[in-house]
Amino acid sequence: MNSSKAPYTTQLQAGLGLVDETKLLLSLYQGNVSTNQLYEGALSSGLFPIVSARRLRNIVVECFAPRYIKTNAAVYLKPLAARLSSSALNQLFLIYTASANEILQDFIQEIYWKRYSSGRDSMTTDDAKDFVVHAVREGKTQKPWSDSTIKRVSSYLIGCCADYGLLSAGRGSKRTIQPVRIQESTVLYLAYMLHFDGLGDNAVINHKSWALFGLDGSDVREELKRLAKNGWLIVQSAGDVTRIGWQFKTMEEVIDVITQS
Repeated sequence: MNSSKAPYTTQLQAGLGLVDETKLLLSLYQGNVSTNQLYEGALSSGLFPIVSARRLRNIVVECFAPRYIKTNAAVYLKPLAARLSSSALNQLFLIYTASANEILQDFIQEIYWKRYSSGRDSMTTDDAKDFVVHAVREGKTQKPWSDSTIKRVSSYLIGCCADYGLLSAGRGSKRTIQPVRIQESTVLYLAYMLHFDGLGDNAVINHKSWALFGLDGSDVREELKRLAKNGWLIVQSAGDVTRIGWQFKTMEEVIDVITQS
């Protein structure tokens, strides 16, 4: 098994993008609430009338909690969910979902954007299957996956990309590539989130989350320079070394700027 990274899991089977469900759960979320309290609140809210209690528990425990509660993201996403466009909010959801599911992060970075940059205009479940088979052979899973598991996970990867707008929706095995353009609010949020996580300036710029949007370090520097025109940070670059003057002291300040922009 690749010891430098956590093994790939099948956790996406508990829920793909879950965009609408995440928005509803954010509307119910209150700071310091436990996962079980959120589940109980969701169950009694009437907001999930066609979702079984068992399914709702899976959504809260297996998807929402690792993505948004354990990371403390729900605190910041809750006010944004009511103000951002769906496309902008989806980009933030994608960052956290990929962070909680390494297999999705790598699939988008290594396969999706490479297909797009090579001129392909579509992807198929076979593309995803090839990626998963190769990953299993390389020992990136804790134990070998069966053919049925490989097939399911392949469909989860395609479905999740569709949920977040990277691929066209539908049930067919072939989906149209719909490359996303990272939004200004996403750049601001992600840069400051990584900064407040304790990363140095160059580590922020080269973080793997930017690759979800097809960006490398030089692309990120250009995006940050655009933000600097608004006075939200100061960027000084010399070769591959970049220094950033961070103008906001807390993530709450960042959220206020995004909601008011």
